[in-house]
Amino acid sequence: MRTWQVERRKRTRHLIELGGLVVKAGIVDLTGDDRATIYGALLWMADKLNSEDGKRARSLWAGMGKEAFAAEQETSNVTTSRS
Repeated sequence: MRTWQVERRKRTRHLIELGGLVVKAGIVDLTGDDRATIYGALLWMADKLNSEDGKRARSLWAGMGKEAFAAEQETSNVTTSRS
């Protein structure tokens, strides 16, 4: 496989994973799959991260994400052990 094909597949996988996070967070359902709303929210988030309060926002959001991933992992482990 050519280098450009490998890189394209890596990029595609990365984009799919990011899209999965949007779905996992419930954003698609909450916005009625309104792409303009989702994009606007992401632009707002980027502005916040570029502001003087960006470091605080990044820390807060990272903490929330880590807690959600951990809770999901715990739920997955409980479900798996019951099977």
